[in-house]
Amino acid sequence: MNPIATAQYGLFAAARRFDAAALRVARMGEASSDTDLTSDVVDMTESKQAFAANVAVLRVADKMTGDLLNILS
Repeated sequence: MNPIATAQYGLFAAARRFDAAALRVARMGEASSDTDLTSDVVDMTESKQAFAANVAVLRVADKMTGDLLNILS
């Protein structure tokens, strides 16, 4: 299991989810729009938290890799 690849995919997924919710909010004023603002704001907030969690995983993985290289050198 590669934590960096997993975190990268998580970042990608969170960004796509955020973008989709933001696009729905932006189209809210259109006549044909059936946007649920509450649901979209919740999606954007959850995406923001997921993005932050995946960044934390990347930071930890980077630190662990650095620590391992220091031990091996």
